[in-house]
Amino acid sequence: MDQVRIFFVATLLSILPLCAAAQTIEGRLVHVRDADTIEIATSRGRIAVRLNGVDSPELDERGGIAGREWMQRTYGGTMLRCQLNGDRTYDRWVGICYGRGGEDIGAAAISAGYGRDCPRFSGGRYRQFETDQSRSIPMKPYCRPR
Repeated sequence: MDQVRIFFVATLLSILPLCAAAQTIEGRLVHVRDADTIEIATSRGRIAVRLNGVDSPELDERGGIAGREWMQRTYGGTMLRCQLNGDRTYDRWVGICYGRGGEDIGAAAISAGYGRDCPRFSGGRYRQFETDQSRSIPMKPYCRPR
């Protein structure tokens, strides 16, 4: 029974830092789900990150596959730094990720036309990066300010 307790406590202590409010993680982008959800390989393991304030098409929506391919081509395999805000959605942590040059990859995806600002969560942070192509992506209802 003591071994079970030790295992439980060790497991809890290993994930506790992720449960804290905000934190920064660094790792290599190893998988792109779509243009607003990526997976980072860190020293703590693989962490899924939902880009805060960015809305991109799902894979079964027009432009979804192209957005995923762009994100993979542009950032796949590179080191990223993500500032997580402590929120979770499904199996993902929510945060803003920065590329090798310090660029906000969410802003880059929107500028490239593969996503749009989600003002309910961004506070309008990405509006300035929207293009005609990104504005043609229908805004999901959950992005509209309340």
